[in-house]
Amino acid sequence: MAVRVTESALCGEGVVTGTAEFQRWYAERVRNDVAEVRRIPLSALEGWETVPGTGEIAHRSGRFFTVEGLDVRMPDGPVPNWNQPIINQPEIGILGILAREFDGVLHFLMQAKNEPGNHNGVQLSPTVQATRSNYMRVHGGGRVPYLEYFREASRYRVLADVLQSEQGSWFNRKRNRNIVVEVDGDIEVLDGFCWLTLGQLHGLLAIDDVVNMDARTVLACLPFAGPGPAEALSPGGGPGDAVVRSCDSDVGGVHPLTEIQSWVTEARARTELRTRTMPLNEVKGWTRSEYAISHEDGLYFDIMAVDVKAGSREVGQWTQPMIEPRGIGIVAFLVTRIDGVLHVLARPDTRPGYADAIEFGPTVQCTPGNYAPGPPPAHLRFLQSVLEAEPDRVLFDTVLSEEGGRFYHAQNRYMAVETDADPRLEDSDFRWVTLHQLARLLRHSHYLNVEARSLVACLHSLIGRS
Repeated sequence: MAVRVTESALCGEGVVTGTAEFQRWYAERVRNDVAEVRRIPLSALEGWETVPGTGEIAHRSGRFFTVEGLDVRMPDGPVPNWNQPIINQPEIGILGILAREFDGVLHFLMQAKNEPGNHNGVQLSPTVQATRSNYMRVHGGGRVPYLEYFREASRYRVLADVLQSEQGSWFNRKRNRNIVVEVDGDIEVLDGFCWLTLGQLHGLLAIDDVVNMDARTVLACLPFAGPGPAEALSPGGGPGDAVVRSCDSDVGGVHPLTEIQSWVTEARARTELRTRTMPLNEVKGWTRSEYAISHEDGLYFDIMAVDVKAGSREVGQWTQPMIEPRGIGIVAFLVTRIDGVLHVLARPDTRPGYADAIEFGPTVQCTPGNYAPGPPPAHLRFLQSVLEAEPDRVLFDTVLSEEGGRFYHAQNRYMAVETDADPRLEDSDFRWVTLHQLARLLRHSHYLNVEARSLVACLHSLIGRS
């Protein structure tokens, strides 16, 4: 299977949808699928209520999600105790992509979707991107197209199927089903959908804000790892060849997978992280105004509200609360080539919203504006190495949006920066890991955070440079 996936990644021109045709189609979707998103007072939310006594913001149906308060205690952390708002959405949504072979090449059915939080409107999303409340039609809207392929996945060939986490600073233990299903027969391609090869999608990942977060996390779960992809490569080669070798399970890494798993398990065992939900109106350090709930220092994020009018969605008009981050973040892997094999420098990332407290994260993950001037904290000691890298060391550098259904204009600068293979970069907080090892871990829940999964998809896009 890894060879088929790699072959699709090397196919930069689709059999079904050529690049020029896609560009025309996508431009038309952008022109026609326009949503009016207007900031409104929190008190103007329709169908939502501020719960008396707690201040929580909840939907009157009892579904969708709530905005609650969270008390976090981590005695050995840089900040031993803090309070914050957080989204509680216990439902498991479906992020599903349909796959089909055309002329021997895997293609993927993608949707042009406008989310209220996307700063540029339309982005490419999975075939199905829906919460349980949405696909159960709690909102009274239309049905979700192609949903049956994922709810009845056992009837088809499943290429990937795993529950994965969402942003651990903004969601409280949120999970979605990331699934790719391959079909053989003809499928009606509805308006707003098109077939693309993995190579075409990888090319689009290099363009700011085209491939959305939900598509990236599902693409990262594709079975790239396996024996065979590196057999046709000659010695040496560029970054693309190093990525192909890194995806080949016959090629070794600096550390065996069991050691990597033990490393993160040990980190989880020694980390004391206790969280409890609390009334939103008792969260310390945050204040509520007419339009937002904000941190007293103007940092981190706001809870705000929008009114949305969108003719292409299952429901034409609605209001909802959203998280609006303060500033664009930096998400980066330092990478190196060891014996021609690409390794990434991963670290255990601790967030209050993770089910297991810790998941593998990128080398650097932060919003720089949230930190005071001066030396960075220990977990960000490679931030300057990323920001000051020479241009020829930067293998990937694109600004990409986060989930537009809950986050308003949330963007991160995703980067892969090559460095020398220095063993001194490793310590108790950082390890060199291959892509096939990350792929093995991605078969299971709660190993890679959503930002790391996005970066894995971005690194896979370098295969096209082979």
